[in-house]
Amino acid sequence: MEALIPVINKLQDVFNTVGSDVIQLPQIAVVGTQSSGKSSVLESLVGKDLLPRGTGVVTRRPLILQLVNLTPEDRRKAAAEENDPNAWKNGRLYKGVESEEWGKFLHTKNKIYTDFDEIRQEIENETERISGNNKGISAEPIHLKIFSPHVVNLTLVDLPGITKVPVGDQPKDIEIQIRDLILRYISNPNSIILAVTAANTDMATSEALKVAREVDPDGRRTLAVITKLDLMDAGTDAMDVLMGRVIPVKLGIIGVVNRSQLDINNKKVVAEAIRDEYAFLQKKYPSLANRNGTKYLARTLNRLLMHHIRDCLPELKTRINVLAAQYQSLLNSYGEPVEDKSATLLQLITKFASEYCHTIEGTAKYIETSELCGGARICYIFHETFGRTLESVDPLGGLTTIDVLTAIRNATGPRPALFVPEISFELLVKRQVKRLEEPSLRCVELVHEEMQRIIQHCSNYSTQELLRFPKLHDAIVEVVTSLLRKRLPVTNEMVHNLVAIELAYINTKHPDFADACGLMNSNIEEQRRNRMRELPPSVPRDKGGPGDGTQDAGTGGWRGMVKASKSEDGPYEEKTKYMTSLPASPQKGHAVNLLDVPVPVARKLSAREQRDCEVIERLIKSYFLIVRKNIQDSVPKAVMHFLVNNVKDNLQSELVGQLYKSLLLDDLLTESEDMAQRRNEAADMLKALQRASQVIAEIRETHLW
Repeated sequence: MEALIPVINKLQDVFNTVGSDVIQLPQIAVVGTQSSGKSSVLESLVGKDLLPRGTGVVTRRPLILQLVNLTPEDRRKAAAEENDPNAWKNGRLYKGVESEEWGKFLHTKNKIYTDFDEIRQEIENETERISGNNKGISAEPIHLKIFSPHVVNLTLVDLPGITKVPVGDQPKDIEIQIRDLILRYISNPNSIILAVTAANTDMATSEALKVAREVDPDGRRTLAVITKLDLMDAGTDAMDVLMGRVIPVKLGIIGVVNRSQLDINNKKVVAEAIRDEYAFLQKKYPSLANRNGTKYLARTLNRLLMHHIRDCLPELKTRINVLAAQYQSLLNSYGEPVEDKSATLLQLITKFASEYCHTIEGTAKYIETSELCGGARICYIFHETFGRTLESVDPLGGLTTIDVLTAIRNATGPRPALFVPEISFELLVKRQVKRLEEPSLRCVELVHEEMQRIIQHCSNYSTQELLRFPKLHDAIVEVVTSLLRKRLPVTNEMVHNLVAIELAYINTKHPDFADACGLMNSNIEEQRRNRMRELPPSVPRDKGGPGDGTQDAGTGGWRGMVKASKSEDGPYEEKTKYMTSLPASPQKGHAVNLLDVPVPVARKLSAREQRDCEVIERLIKSYFLIVRKNIQDSVPKAVMHFLVNNVKDNLQSELVGQLYKSLLLDDLLTESEDMAQRRNEAADMLKALQRASQVIAEIRETHLW
């Protein structure tokens, strides 16, 4: 199982080559406040002074530190081919390194550092290169590998120390920046949290444990480290803390003794400090000495990381396979470099035209699930939007009884009419039918907008190859938009004519209209007979002989209905009116101006007027419903013929005629500037994922997992 950590290091190297963190590998994240002793703990694990020191925020970029244990056999087998995929399995790591211990940065490529003072200086230089020299922080990590026979295999992440108050020219939100950066790493479910707290502070107020609990409330992946055991106040000890009586931590609590600043200034080596630490623990905590100290911490971290890696590998393998499939699909969408431009252009044009038509017909490969699209939306516009809009139009909307009465009077001229004039009905019904034109034209507009939206749908989902060639994409959009724009006035004109046709001839002999009139005539005649039965005996009754309204009424014609309504008018009608008083007689010698006679503002209609209006309104409603039914049926047909089907039938030929020209080939098939870069990045990531998959597969073959 010991070999699992080098495997993870190998996976880390694989993904470092592509500069990606899409895979969250198992690692140990070191968290603590400033001056809590984080750097000393890490240097104790490495056995060398290699980290920058100072006041304030010293660690300003995450440092991913990979410790690789080298045996003498490994050094003898060091090989030149560092990037050889099989180097890890054959034990070949580096060539030409004479030192027993050395380091290597990712950003310096193959440069080997045998002087650890140079490693410290390079960390400082690289930090300032990205983060500047104003104590600001950066989330971009520094990758460092340490090869030594004195270390255990570990992967650690040194994070900036938690701070509360900005100092110097630090940003005012430095606390939030550091906190967000820490959470970014410890939120990784594959990480182990190493929470560092100084022994001379209150364990209950530990910021490291507090932030760890936010992402690991159960403490299943948190290990606490208590530093500076030798700096506690006289008469006190950390026995209760180390025993877990103050704050229990599931993975354990380990105490260590750091080098003091004086020790560092005096160049006290780490090995000597570890010996002094062991002596201190034996003297101060004899019963706990074998479960504390730097060496025990290193062994514990190694064991925890190995078990953690073993638990994470199944999910890691699944994640790598899923990502490999996604990047393969992404690489396919970018396509291969174009060789035959003529064939490629024709293929793309044909595919777009086919996908456009399939989207209208509902047979597209990519079906939208979040909203209606294409032909389904056009159907919805026809039968839901347009149909319901027409049904909501009131046949008598905007038409008052006074309007009807005024139209009747204006149509009779100066002579009182015996019958309701036919022209009044035609004028009023045309006015109402005209109201159907606006929603009909709006229906055309909505379908046109949906036809325009289909272009974007095909670009986004169906023909992603077009994204490679932005000029071709723009040209196709322009051609289709132009074709739609050209068909729009033709379709509008046809819909306008459909309404104009209805206005051109009011067919009062329409079968549905004649049936409605006949039914209304029967109702009016029945009402007239009921009134005749209620008349006093002294009033002469209508015998219904030849020449009266019943003969025409029985024909079912609308004129018969009007005549029948006239025959009901008699001396028994109540003709009460609310009239304004007339002015007094003019004085002698003064001319009379008839226009000064006030017109009644409000009055009650006579029974005859009321019946005339009711008859006209019924006729208008009956005829309007007939026309509305015709419009509701004919407008969608016209839109489909003149707009939708015409575009479908001519789209392919229009695109070929406008774009398939030898002079346009090079320009239209010019890739976007970043397409080649994205293709290379996707190819590199796919290779890295495939290599990672091979590494994990070899683990299974060697029974390490």
